[in-house]
Amino acid sequence: MKNDFNLCPMCGSKRIENHQNRKWICPDCGFDLYCNVAAAVGVIIYDDNSNVLFEVRAKEPRKGFIALPGGFVDFDESAENAAVRECKEEIGVSVEPASVSFLCTNPNTYPYKNIEYKTCDIFFTAPLPKDFSSIEAFIGSLKAQESEVLGFVSCHVASKSDVEKLPLAFESARATLLKFVEEKGKK
Repeated sequence: MKNDFNLCPMCGSKRIENHQNRKWICPDCGFDLYCNVAAAVGVIIYDDNSNVLFEVRAKEPRKGFIALPGGFVDFDESAENAAVRECKEEIGVSVEPASVSFLCTNPNTYPYKNIEYKTCDIFFTAPLPKDFSSIEAFIGSLKAQESEVLGFVSCHVASKSDVEKLPLAFESARATLLKFVEEKGKK
């Protein structure tokens, strides 16, 4: 997939130049457009038995595959606030901001409507809210954002082989879950 323009969005020139899908320059009017990395967040909500909450994606890319609750960081928003907001929007639950902990970042490619977005995915962890004994019990209290989420599943994530079996929508989540398993193993 190649992101490209046929015309300069400022002057309409057909001579706009693509510089490795990172920058476009119009030699006629001097317009420059940079294709910067977008920030996105994901949250691993887990219980004491190494079960993790996943959403079943309701839209492309990767409709029907599982993903962690999350999404793009809004303008003028911190990654931590985006993680809390995305949980509220997608699963209908307010994650306690004090319980959200940074885990790692991973690059990702997000193809959407014939444009390839490069993202830096910022991942956090959050323990299951204390009112629930398991992820399965927690799922019953969730309210899916219908445009984003078809449903919820709980998956056991205690080893590398557990992670490798998951039908994950994004490779950044796979790398993150491997890090999560590694960190849990150190405790």
